[in-house]
Amino acid sequence: METLASFNLTVTVNGQAWSGEVSIEETLLEFLRRRLHLTGTKRSCESEVCGACTVLVDDRAVSACNYLAFEANEKSLLTIEGVAGGDELDPLQEAFIRNIGAQCGYCTPGQIMAAKALLMENPNPSREQLAEWLNGNICRCGAYGAIAQSTLEAATTFRSEKKIR
Repeated sequence: METLASFNLTVTVNGQAWSGEVSIEETLLEFLRRRLHLTGTKRSCESEVCGACTVLVDDRAVSACNYLAFEANEKSLLTIEGVAGGDELDPLQEAFIRNIGAQCGYCTPGQIMAAKALLMENPNPSREQLAEWLNGNICRCGAYGAIAQSTLEAATTFRSEKKIR
């Protein structure tokens, strides 16, 4: 039986340091869900098409399904579980609730993470920029209007409060 090579990984996940050994073939999605039990990041297409597995690596949106865990070495990861500040929801989360930006909820973590990355890069996106940025996030319920409204509303909050967590 062949033994897979391993890698000593050191990452910060949602503000918490983690170190340990991972297989060089382990995806970031598997690492988050199986090892850390952070199940908000969803498994869906496994081919970087749907956006359900979107997380932030050093503030950049990535598809965790095709991003190898060892590629995150010495980087900072943010998952949907780390978006809220303690008991205080992030303005994006609050806006999604107010505007019913989630219907079945399966795509919601990925939608929020992609929107978060957009607002971190551009806190004043136009509707066209928003549509382009979120193009890779599929909502099977078709809640795109509410998702766009939620993101644009949160952008206003981010700008007025000058905070992007």
